[in-house]
Amino acid sequence: MSATARARTVAGGGAVTREGIFLAEQLWPIKGQLVLAMIGLAIGGLMGLMQALDRVGIVIYKAMLMQTYYQGLTIHGVLLAFLFTFAFINAFVSLVAIRGFERPLASTFLAQGAFWTMLVGTLLAAYAILTNQATVLFTFYAPMRASSLFFLGAALLVISTLLTALNLVLTRRAWQREHPGERTPLLGFVGVVTYVMWALASLGVVVLVVFFLLPWSLGWLKTTDPQFNRILFWYTGHPIVYFWLMPAYISWYLMVPRQVGGRVFSDSLVRLAFILLLVFSVPTGLHHQYVDPGIPTVMKVVHLFTTFSVVFPSLVTAFTVMAALEDGGRARGGTGLLGWIWKLPWGDPSVAAQLLAMLVFILGGATGIVNASYNLNNVVHNTSFVPGHFHMTVGTAVTLSFIGISYWLIPFLTGRELMGRRLALAQAWLWFVGVLLFARGQIAAGLLGEPRRSSIGEAPYRDLISAGLDNWLTAIGGTLMVISGLLYFIVVLWTVFAGRRLTQPLEIPVAEMRFGARETSPRLDQLGFWFLIAVILAAIAYIPTILLYLPLQSVSPPIKVY
Repeated sequence: MSATARARTVAGGGAVTREGIFLAEQLWPIKGQLVLAMIGLAIGGLMGLMQALDRVGIVIYKAMLMQTYYQGLTIHGVLLAFLFTFAFINAFVSLVAIRGFERPLASTFLAQGAFWTMLVGTLLAAYAILTNQATVLFTFYAPMRASSLFFLGAALLVISTLLTALNLVLTRRAWQREHPGERTPLLGFVGVVTYVMWALASLGVVVLVVFFLLPWSLGWLKTTDPQFNRILFWYTGHPIVYFWLMPAYISWYLMVPRQVGGRVFSDSLVRLAFILLLVFSVPTGLHHQYVDPGIPTVMKVVHLFTTFSVVFPSLVTAFTVMAALEDGGRARGGTGLLGWIWKLPWGDPSVAAQLLAMLVFILGGATGIVNASYNLNNVVHNTSFVPGHFHMTVGTAVTLSFIGISYWLIPFLTGRELMGRRLALAQAWLWFVGVLLFARGQIAAGLLGEPRRSSIGEAPYRDLISAGLDNWLTAIGGTLMVISGLLYFIVVLWTVFAGRRLTQPLEIPVAEMRFGARETSPRLDQLGFWFLIAVILAAIAYIPTILLYLPLQSVSPPIKVY
């Protein structure tokens, strides 16, 4: 079959190949989106250096061709939070869905359309930001005015993910027609759940951009309601965190155990964790708006409880992943209560990066509980505590996991051996140390009242904030993370352009189960049922909020603040 690439799997301990799974016309858009993700990580990460150094008064905006600190912060946030994550997730989840369902994606048209919409959206948004027509940060709150090209570009990025979501749902449906009565393969199931959750979660920002901000920026609407816009934004703004995180969970649950020689405890437990994320992820956004006026307190309390409900699937993840790691460590000869930890393959950069990401995520989750708490949030709201938190979650649990995944994903896609493995290992540890210093500085400074989204290096009140050591920790840690990023791109480029050709085909690592799909309740495979429950909970959480908020106060014209 001329239009196919070889699928790599392992059976009976020896490498075998299967034709017809990975189509060349579906692989190139996957590779293309991975390239876009790398571009977003490179440029966005470089902008992060400016943010870190600003904390100690080293102002280098002009040297980096930025007109203001906030232009650089916008590039940093948009390229990392949107482009890098969306493009990488599209590529990774599409690939593992093909492997999970053991068939090509249902639609090559949708696969290629996801790439082209991602590319065009990136170009439009990048042009608007780089020409200083959209310095509104990645949260783009009204009434800050941005070019319509920025909003159109952002919409296309989201559309790219929705095209991928549709393709995955159609692929699952095609698989079900071919395998009536069987459980959906777990690797395919978790990928579809990830995108089904996101399809529901993205509704807020889709309505915001399409019906409010884009017409407003084009002059078709003269005014808008900023507070209502914030409700729509945060309908999506917190669930997006789980859209970033769930692909990392896919690797932690189903791939890292294989890489360390362990087994996943239970097929049904993994499905349950992803179903709970689907059900509870969306009704959480108002915990970002505890201090906002005009929103009923009772609805904020509802979101308080649903936000804490998401902690449960995280605890299930901690148990399940830890059990699989212990299984692998003991299979490698680990003994005693903790002896198995040292037997894990810490010398494998793909494994080490993800294990370190898991460790940081523990701290990120703990600080997230502070943000979600009604009273404690008042202490840290809009302080540097918040970026300290999400650089441990999104900035490390997600990003460092994606980096670790790419250490096998890039060789798999290119057929070239990973080069500079020691350099890659150093990169993972340097990121780990850097983020701990960075987050320690940001969190401590936030507790002292240092604001977020502010150029501290140019602030006239800088001397009033007694966070000197904390800001230096932020600057040093951020610089180490940027250096780590540089090492990562050295490894990637070395592999792609000078890596040795592999003599044996690689596999996508997929772990075995102690208790497989045969023991899984049929109810856990009924995705439509759980999606309906998620829709009902989202409606309960937001329809009263919107009805009690109405009528809209559309009084704000667009304002340019940069």
